[in-house]
Amino acid sequence: MSMLFTGGTVVTMDPAVGDLARGDVLVSGEQIVAVGPDLREHPQARGAEIVDTTGRIVSPGFVDTHRHAWQAQLRRSIPDVTDLGAYVMNTLARIAPVYTPHDMYVGTRLAALSALDAGITTMLDFSHNSRTAEHSDAAIRALVDTGIRGVHASMAPHFGDWDKQWPRDVRRLRAEHSSDLVTVRLASLATDEIAGPLLAYGPELAAIARDLGIGVSVDAVFGASSSEAILRWARDGLLGPQLTLIHSTGLTGEAWRAIGDTGTTISLAPTSDAQIGLETAVPAIDEALTAGVRPGLSIDVEVALASDMFTQMRALHAIQRMRAVNGAYGTDAVPDRITTRDVLDFATLQGARTNGLEPVTGSLTPGKQADLLVVNACDINTMPLNDAVGTLVLGADPRNIETVLVAGVPRKSGGRLVGVDIAAEYERVVASRDAILAATAS
Repeated sequence: MSMLFTGGTVVTMDPAVGDLARGDVLVSGEQIVAVGPDLREHPQARGAEIVDTTGRIVSPGFVDTHRHAWQAQLRRSIPDVTDLGAYVMNTLARIAPVYTPHDMYVGTRLAALSALDAGITTMLDFSHNSRTAEHSDAAIRALVDTGIRGVHASMAPHFGDWDKQWPRDVRRLRAEHSSDLVTVRLASLATDEIAGPLLAYGPELAAIARDLGIGVSVDAVFGASSSEAILRWARDGLLGPQLTLIHSTGLTGEAWRAIGDTGTTISLAPTSDAQIGLETAVPAIDEALTAGVRPGLSIDVEVALASDMFTQMRALHAIQRMRAVNGAYGTDAVPDRITTRDVLDFATLQGARTNGLEPVTGSLTPGKQADLLVVNACDINTMPLNDAVGTLVLGADPRNIETVLVAGVPRKSGGRLVGVDIAAEYERVVASRDAILAATAS
């Protein structure tokens, strides 16, 4: 099946292709075939479904580089959480141990559907409640069933009883579940301070990932102890593009130089760092850019935070510009401020690179998979369209997203998720939540 999106403003996020004030995007099957000012005479446009995008913005889908999706039925249950310790003890020590495989499925499915509704076409699920093989299978099945481009990053739980099948079971997960839409990664922590040495990244976990040919996502990268760990990894040759460090707040300059020198990727969680107060509580965007790293963005924990990429982009944009102006205040220095295009780049192309998927998604590039959005720029909160990138970053929200494609398949159309019974979803989510809360109360 071919689709021709025609007449809209096209934001490709590919510098070689550029943006079009008025242009077309041609999709055939799973792929983007062409981007141009007028593709109606393109050979593959014959017989294509014509989608009039006049007054709309066509852009790449957003890419979430780190979300603990299994927690979604407990979203906003601790909105004013005071610090990382409070989150760990409430969610990982008290709630996580009572989750069944069914609860894993329900939470992950809810997170993935919410992501699609908000224009996130790729989501890395940092699944750190892998108590049994069945828990992991259920989480991956939820990604498959929603049709999102999913990255399942598998990690053992922090607390409670589990089958001790991790990390051995990652080999099976990769063999049984890897597909065009699902990628398997190894997940770990930076140090042994929270949950002991088994979960801490180092030579053993790096060797497993290298043997399987998969990437590694490392969470809880904070402060002096993580800085020391990064320098150890550098000496051991364990840094590189296959590795993603999440948060990365409060790191030393020496650690940042090691990250930049090796092409190690970074996932920033702007609202998580600021709201929960992780280490310095300041997203490490300036440190990353100084080291030559353009980061991806992440949602992190819905138990305390917003679920959408618009919030992450706006928070990072505001925080960095605030710091830049504040740092120059009272001097002759010119503030070094990021732009709306920068944060859109972080939310799309750099997110894909961080997840190891840059050849596949993240931009409207001919030959890449057709992961794209159509955003209404004629709605009350987006009209009139003056700057497409500014509108995507500062003006739009999920209600303006009319169409979401993942690998050429419509997952949202006419402003609604395709094939999703919201009422049935609600009943399933509430039943799971109530069962979890009942189990923790007993």
